Amino acid sequence: MEKLISFDKSEIEKIEMNLLLEGIYRLYGVDFRNYSTPFVKRRIEHRIRTEKLSGISDLQRKILYDPLLMRRFFNDFSINVTEMFRDPSFFLAFRTKVVPLLRNFPAIRIWHVGCATGEEVLSMAILLHEEGLYKKTRLYATDISEGALDQARKAMMPLNKMKNYTKNYLEAGGTSAFSEYYVARESCAAFHSFLTENVVFAQHNLATDQSFNEFHVIICRNVMIYFNKSLQNRVLHLLHESLSASGFLGLGSKEGIQFTDIANYYEEVDSDEKLYRKIHS
Repeated sequence: MEKLISFDKSEIEKIEMNLLLEGIYRLYGVDFRNYSTPFVKRRIEHRIRTEKLSGISDLQRKILYDPLLMRRFFNDFSINVTEMFRDPSFFLAFRTKVVPLLRNFPAIRIWHVGCATGEEVLSMAILLHEEGLYKKTRLYATDISEGALDQARKAMMPLNKMKNYTKNYLEAGGTSAFSEYYVARESCAAFHSFLTENVVFAQHNLATDQSFNEFHVIICRNVMIYFNKSLQNRVLHLLHESLSASGFLGLGSKEGIQFTDIANYYEEVDSDEKLYRKIHS
């Protein structure tokens, strides 16, 4: 009798995950194959629990025949951990070190990558308004999730978050009363419509989509931490190609361009806040 072969459970799980992601890519054209393994695993486990399924193979079997389940799974990958003027020191550095250099631009295009539900792009609109640059700026806010973009277009936030957002705003160098930018409507703060008049919201997938414009500023903060090295490299090159000569790149606190093959094309504007300026194409 042949000796039975034993398999490591984690190896089987890895194969199941790869088959699930490959099947999704082939059928739906949505590519999650280069997201970080721990992140993907958490999203899969969440969807299995929510749908009361028996495991990864059960999820794969159902998701390939149920586009609505695929939509729910897709939305699981939208990262909505955000707040207005998140990391106030970043916005303060942008206000003091980047804005003075933008004043000479006749027109400004800014791309907010992975904008989620819009808190960051709304914060930038307020900052630019206070610095007298908003009227000549077009902001492009993109995310993988259409649901998140729908929420961002409304420019409405929970009223109970305004105390914390006000604190962030002041620490970011705000020059007015934060309450001037919204009106209370029941349990929500509705921000004034002029703050989104110059914003273009659009769906964009960093794993598969290409550059769609040339920008003077690109903000991509705390997005690439969910990708593996291969996808991080793809995204960095996409941002580099999309950034104009002498343009500015803002990354998250756990991200950077040091030790990448585009590092020599940039100079540091603020090393602590991961703000860079392109010096070579």
